[in-house]
Amino acid sequence: MDFFTAADVLASGLTAERTLMNTTSSNLANAQTTRTQEGGPYKRLDPVFETKTTFNEELDAQLAPGVSVSEIRSDGSAPRIVHDPGHPDADKDGNVALPNVNMVEEMVNMIQASRAYEAGVKAMGTLSAMAERAIGIGK
Repeated sequence: MDFFTAADVLASGLTAERTLMNTTSSNLANAQTTRTQEGGPYKRLDPVFETKTTFNEELDAQLAPGVSVSEIRSDGSAPRIVHDPGHPDADKDGNVALPNVNMVEEMVNMIQASRAYEAGVKAMGTLSAMAERAIGIGK
């Protein structure tokens, strides 16, 4: 694997993890949103990662893998129902439909994405240092 292929793979991972952090931030920010433009409570967003693999120019079965976000899908699970008769969106029984966002799960997702992003940045730094040393050998 050459320098540019490795950089492309790392960059695709960084982009995917950034998307996960953005969707997780949106989920956390909207954890109490009971009204949306679509109607009803906010629905949790979940990015779908997909491996991208392409053959190199020589088509000699060497693969250049990476990752991409194929879609950002709404979680179709049922909203959380909480009894809160004083809430403006409460039904006649005093129940409120809240978003299907689990704060603990979202925080775990954020920590995981943050650590994966940090690891990708460190790997990119190592790759850059290796390239600089390789150039220095030729001097």
